[in-house]
Amino acid sequence: MLNTLHLRTLIVVLRTGSFAEAARQLGYTGSAVSQQMASLERAVKMSLFERDAHGIRPTPAAGFLGQRAQEVLAAVGTFEDEVRAMSEGNVGRVRLGSFPTASQQLLPLALSVFVQSHENVEIELDEGEPDILVPLLVDRDLDLALVYHYDLVPHGWPKALRSAKLLSEDLVLLLPTDHHLAGSEISLADLSAETWVSTGERTSGARALRRACATAGFEQDVKFRSDNYEVIRGFVRSGLGIAFVPALSDVDNRDLATGRVHDLGVRRHVVALYPPASVNPAVQGAVSALREAAAKAAERLEGVFVA
Repeated sequence: MLNTLHLRTLIVVLRTGSFAEAARQLGYTGSAVSQQMASLERAVKMSLFERDAHGIRPTPAAGFLGQRAQEVLAAVGTFEDEVRAMSEGNVGRVRLGSFPTASQQLLPLALSVFVQSHENVEIELDEGEPDILVPLLVDRDLDLALVYHYDLVPHGWPKALRSAKLLSEDLVLLLPTDHHLAGSEISLADLSAETWVSTGERTSGARALRRACATAGFEQDVKFRSDNYEVIRGFVRSGLGIAFVPALSDVDNRDLATGRVHDLGVRRHVVALYPPASVNPAVQGAVSALREAAAKAAERLEGVFVA
């Protein structure tokens, strides 16, 4: 295999026409340059220089090798630059997983910030709930995932993953505009006789609310369920029940009354999960952009707090 150091030396020798002058420019001894050229001749199994008492004269093989060596070394230099950029997180790909409300409220700003400073990093987005995204992250099918957990519901992330807290958010009570509690100071017990619209029975949000209501001494009467917050809002608008939604999803409440229950004691917490940074250095830049987006969301949306 050819030694790139010897090829670099060859180029200088051809340019200067002398082992001694090449050695001076490269900071070597004349003997070291001569030995490198002898090693290169053995590697290519051809004579590269005619040597006599007056100096050296390159052979046609040396000229051909020197010309091609410049092309090879330029390609190696480009490759080294690309590897360095990848190691610094400035080139490559980030496979990102997110749940819908984070995709709507956090990702537009986060990704716009990220692509400005990482224009050579490609982003691939996949959406899903935490129970879908975390296994993909563990299997390295994702590089980064936005997930959440609720108070009152035990949770644990795989030990192999690192986590970055992004924000916490209140749960907003949605009521029909003509509801008798609209505009009132509300406690959880005030809602004991209500009909509810909720997410799926096994979702962490539904479980958290069920436990909070049990603590307040009643069981929710859930008539309708959907994991789509737009559907939930539509049901509440139609007078089919009341509902809690996370503050990040509290963006289009036309024809609805909203309120916060002062003793609810449940928030949703949004977290970024990722493998160790050495697996994909670009992930750290994405996490930084997500932190910035979370801070902006906290400024813009009531009930959202930087974690």
